[in-house]
Amino acid sequence: MAAMFRSVPQVFRGSRCALVPLSARTISKRADERRPLADKVAVITGSTKGIGFAIAQRLAQNGAHVVISSRKQQNVDHAVAMLKEEGLSVTGTVCHVGKAKDRQHLVATALEHSGGVDFLVCVAGVNPLVGSTLGASEQIWDKVLDVNVKSPALLLSRLLPHMEKRGGSCVVLVSSVAAYLPVPTLGVYNTSKTALLGLSKSLAIELAPKGIRVNCIVPGIIKTDFGLGLGEKTMSNMLPDLNKIYGLQRFGEPEDCAGIVSFLCSPDASYITGENIIVAGFSPRL
Repeated sequence: MAAMFRSVPQVFRGSRCALVPLSARTISKRADERRPLADKVAVITGSTKGIGFAIAQRLAQNGAHVVISSRKQQNVDHAVAMLKEEGLSVTGTVCHVGKAKDRQHLVATALEHSGGVDFLVCVAGVNPLVGSTLGASEQIWDKVLDVNVKSPALLLSRLLPHMEKRGGSCVVLVSSVAAYLPVPTLGVYNTSKTALLGLSKSLAIELAPKGIRVNCIVPGIIKTDFGLGLGEKTMSNMLPDLNKIYGLQRFGEPEDCAGIVSFLCSPDASYITGENIIVAGFSPRL
């Protein structure tokens, strides 16, 4: 194969250096470094807005084909269109992760691309109640635990055979700092996010022999419509209390979570599993 050359001479200490040949292998390696997730497929729940969308965008920018999902078709269509405008590889489908039929449809949609899945990122979550833990009804408990805790495990169980055969697969769960420092009046939500820390540890042990890594990110107070399970208005009203609890220097942006997830999916994180990683800026109480 003919050697390829740099188009611009390198300058070192003010003098021109001779042109140095670059092999096709070197150029290919550099391209792979820029797109470390090339030829991979990522399924991301709750990914049409906020943290989920930022993660989907980053994984796609790094070369993966992403399958986004949420409960509303219009949100899926809008998110898919936005990512396709960037020239990214993306498909999407409606999925209420608490419904078995929707989970199966999400798996089928993901397999249509290349017959396998490499990454599962579980962002979808709910918090239907702001109130006391013991005042929550059984219906509230069931809804929160079904979506926030059970659905990641049940979705993974359907994807597992397809991830196992790919090699180098990984799962990323999304918890919350409320797991470490519970927010008053969010007792059921706090509990569900704490459960995800344990689920991450348990799955990491179970799936290590299959070559699948499992980690969990623990976002701080992120500026989204669902920050800490709260609406924007509620979140603003609780700001003084939140500052007393966490002592954070600033609210986070969805993009603050995207980079760490992309890293955890990449070959650079091949020796990292079973970790709960806080993404919350500096807080003296964490």
